[in-house]
Amino acid sequence: MRKRQLEVRVDPIACDGYGFCAELLPERVTLDEWGYPVVDATTLTDEMLELARKAVRDCPRRAFLLMGSAK
Repeated sequence: MRKRQLEVRVDPIACDGYGFCAELLPERVTLDEWGYPVVDATTLTDEMLELARKAVRDCPRRAFLLMGSAK
């Protein structure tokens, strides 16, 4: 059985820099000097997956994305 590897990404065109993603997932997201997210796109651990899903749901511009591939 293949395990799905998930990572978070940001759509820079859609993002307005609210910063909710950095508040909810500080292990993977920091903010640049203008308040826009800088994402560590390494694979999410199982422990961080629920926080990442919450950050995706709470993004007001739907710019925070959960992407994955089977491995």
